[in-house]
Amino acid sequence: MTPNSPASPPPLHPTAQEARQRLEHARHTTDTQLRALTQHNHHDPHLSSAQQTALEYTLKQIDAAHTRLENGTYGICQGCHHPIPEERLEILPYTPHCVTCHTTA
Repeated sequence: MTPNSPASPPPLHPTAQEARQRLEHARHTTDTQLRALTQHNHHDPHLSSAQQTALEYTLKQIDAAHTRLENGTYGICQGCHHPIPEERLEILPYTPHCVTCHTTA
């Protein structure tokens, strides 16, 4: 690239490698939280149970995102079939929906 040439726009979606890295980071973080939750005695077992259920659900979403990555549908909203914005995938790399479809589901 020459000093006067315009910069290339960033890709609309993460590369497969970037997506895998994000998903692995999310898995590691969620696994760590789940281990910490199950190893420590909590005063409210109902709250602990709800937290465990939420973390286990997140792990299932991460596994599903890996499957979408392998079959070429990662980053495509399962509701409207439009691309999920990069910013959303950075925050929730395992999300199957764009914001609009997530809020209407």
